[in-house]
Amino acid sequence: MERNIKNAKLVVRAYALSLLFWMPLSLLVGWQSYSIESTQHLPVVLANELLVYAARYFSVALLTPPIFYWVNRWPVSGAELRRIGGYLLGYIPFTCAFALIRWLVLPPWMEDTASWGARSLWTLSQLASGTFADVFLLYLGVLIAAHAYAYFIRGQQQEMDRLRLRQSLAQSELQALKAQLHPHFLFNTLQGVSTLIGTDPDKAQTMLFTMATLLRVVLKHGSADLVSLGDELQFLRAYLELEHMRLGPRLTVRWNIAPGAEQALIPQLLLQPLLENAIVHGIANARDGGWIEISLRILDNCVEGEIRNSIAGPSQPGVGVGLANVKARLQHLYADDANATFDFRIEGAQAIARVRVPALTPLSGANLLEGEPA
Repeated sequence: MERNIKNAKLVVRAYALSLLFWMPLSLLVGWQSYSIESTQHLPVVLANELLVYAARYFSVALLTPPIFYWVNRWPVSGAELRRIGGYLLGYIPFTCAFALIRWLVLPPWMEDTASWGARSLWTLSQLASGTFADVFLLYLGVLIAAHAYAYFIRGQQQEMDRLRLRQSLAQSELQALKAQLHPHFLFNTLQGVSTLIGTDPDKAQTMLFTMATLLRVVLKHGSADLVSLGDELQFLRAYLELEHMRLGPRLTVRWNIAPGAEQALIPQLLLQPLLENAIVHGIANARDGGWIEISLRILDNCVEGEIRNSIAGPSQPGVGVGLANVKARLQHLYADDANATFDFRIEGAQAIARVRVPALTPLSGANLLEGEPA
């Protein structure tokens, strides 16, 4: 039922647009014809001239939507001789239909007597044969316009399909990048636990419990791309607690969190790889340990995060996941947004990782980031 109503609305809309185009055009052509015949001092009445062309273009207006429908379903693309021939032959039924509608709307106009004639088969045949050239031009114009419209619609549809495909591919790549962090995080953490199993099994067991808590936090957010900065900080503190069990007093952490920053939304697990990189390549290799400073603030509608850490000597080689993953995720999430940047450099005896993303705020009352139904 709803589909029938929708189709009926489309038909009504098509005929309304056709009439809106052709009927004003009939007034212009009728006025032009009247002006030409008046300069030639022919006996012509403006009302009759306008009626003649109104009936003619009204007939064309009724035939335009069917042509658009057929062309939209079977457009000519390339050298399709059969379809081209079919549309050329379509001129014949178009002319017959035009003559019949014109004949039914108003009696035929007799040029020699400048009066309305009687409806008969003869006058009907005269309408069909006497205006074949004008009708052919009208038919050709409608046919070309219908093809132009069909190509435009199909071009738009193809562009939308390409955009949807690109978005789907980007989303798939983004999920793959985020999923890549989980085994990377587990690998480094389990490696730390393994070093304590033989020397301090109780601490190793506590680390496993803490790691299970961290994994529950990750699963809690599910496939959400964005989480609040407060949730990300909660995860980072738990992660640092885990690392502190392994490194003890060798790890010193300083926090510098600006007020109000925790409400902003950032990509999930964006800062953790940076923190993990600082510990694995900066702190864990130093005999006397080192320090990490985490700074977060809102500036110019952007979240700016900076992680500094001390370095001492060469670090152990990694698998190249953390920093590359951050860059790739920013590219997929923010594309060419100039406000989304990442920079990593080493200055003297410290490494600096700085990330900047647009400061988004959650919708009031929304729990979508936590995977709960809305």
